[in-house]
Order: sequence, then structure tokens, then C-alpha cells
Amino acid sequence: MSSEIISNENLVIIVTAIIVGTIARLTTIKADIRQYPSYPNGYMINLFTGFIASALGAVAIPALMAKDFVAVTFLTIAIQQFRDVRKSEKESLKELEKTEYTFRGDAYIDGISKTFEARNYISLIVSLFTAITMRIVSSDVQLINIISGAIAGFITLYLLKRFSKGKMIGDIAQVYQGKIEIRDSDLYVDGMYVTNLLGSEHASELFEREGLAVVIKPNEDRFSITLDNYGQRQAALFEATRALGLKRYHFIRKDFEKRRIVIAMVPIVPNIDRFIDVVKQTPLLESTKKSQDVLDTNMAGRK
Repeated sequence: MSSEIISNENLVIIVTAIIVGTIARLTTIKADIRQYPSYPNGYMINLFTGFIASALGAVAIPALMAKDFVAVTFLTIAIQQFRDVRKSEKESLKELEKTEYTFRGDAYIDGISKTFEARNYISLIVSLFTAITMRIVSSDVQLINIISGAIAGFITLYLLKRFSKGKMIGDIAQVYQGKIEIRDSDLYVDGMYVTNLLGSEHASELFEREGLAVVIKPNEDRFSITLDNYGQRQAALFEATRALGLKRYHFIRKDFEKRRIVIAMVPIVPNIDRFIDVVKQTPLLESTKKSQDVLDTNMAGRK
């Protein structure tokens, strides 16, 4: 294929597969309440890497049909490049740790970087299946080939997204507002002792006047294993401070007797509904999914 002019048929296959694969990457970019990736630069980087992944998958089939087996070996190079994307994302997020209200934590950073790498593979696979379908159909009418390839590509995307869909804290736990009490210099939330670090009268008054707290209670006792994980709790705190800002103080406390976790802070934006929502939407980190019970949790509530 490299020594000859690309035929119109192969050109249509390549262009269609690249477009479908790039669209697949676009659909996996979520600017939700966590606002990551940010835009416009975050969007551009993710779209461009998705375009490259789609191009690699698109040219594989025409290269094989032309018996250019050497050209297909660049797929192994692509895998290394995607790993470099994960490494680069991890290093970038770690560099930003000191600029945030609180740390994301190594577990959360590792999960984000792996997700970015996996989404490039989704673009490549969708593009590859689009090209394969178009080659199999191989109709004299190019429009039929294009429609068939696009349908196959989007079905592949749907299946991959369902397979890789992660869970959130809201899937395995209730998250609700906690009642703040100040007893001398001690902070209590729903009767649970949190800290005695509110030593000054000003600190106590500030927390009593502007403080917010949420309680995370697992739906079943076994889910507390996941929620008690330090990396998981740190991720929830980070998302809360990222969404609401942090004016002063932040605390996390576990209650082993009643299987509860409390997050309390004085935010810049005092919005308890947003606080609850962002904690619910905090993803369950892969490093905390030690139990098959968590993986098999009913997802009906999120559909």
C-alpha cells in the first residue's frame, strides 16, 4: 500500500473509520460536575490523541489487504504511545497537586491516567471495526459501505462504553447532609465526633455559621471496605473542594461502629445540594475495588 496510490475504495474506508473513531473519542470526553478534562485545551489534546488512535485503526485493514504486513506493526508502537499518554497525564496531575485546595491522591491520579489511556484504545477499536465491516460488506454503492461501517462502529462504541463504565459512590452508598454541632472547641456531625481543632472562638463561629457536612453511609456493610479506603475518601474530599472551593478547614472522619464517613468543611460556595451531588458522582477507584460484590452492584439506579 505504501508504494502505490491509495485506491478510492481504501480511501473511503480510511476516512470513514477515522471520522467514526474520532467521534467515539469525543463521546467519551465528559465535562461533568468534576470539570475534567478542562476546556478548550483539554478537549483539544484528547480529541487529537483520539484522532491519532482512530487513524491507526483505520489504516490497519487496507494495509493488510495490500499485504503490507510491516505497516501493521506500527500498532505496537501505538500501544507504547498510549502508555506514554498515561505517563504524561500522571506526571501532569502530580505537578498540579500543590496548586489544588486538597490533594487528589495517588490512587485517584492513577485512575484518571488509566482512563485516558483506555479511551484511546476505544477509538482505535471502533475505527478498526468500522474498517473491517466496510471491507466485509464491500458493496458497489459506497454509501451502503459507509452506513454499514458507521453502524458497526457505533455498536462497538456502545458495547465498549458499557463494558468500561465505572461506578460512583452514589451507586453503593447514601449521601446526605449532616447536622453540625459545636461543643466547646469540638466539632460533631450527626452526633459523631469529628475533631477538636476548632480551638478559637472565631473558628467555631465560622464553622457553625458557614460550615457544611455530608454523611456517607454504605448501602450494605461490605461496601464500607471500599469507602474506608484512604484513596477513595481523599478523592471524595478533592471533588468536594474542587466543586465548592475551600474557604477554611476540611475534615474527614470514619465511624466504624455505625459504618459512616463524614466530610466537613467551610466552602467558598455554600451549596449543600452541589456538595451532596459531587460526592455521589465521585468515581469508585479501581484500586479500591477489591470485592466482586462491588463490581456486581445493581446499576439500575443510574440508567
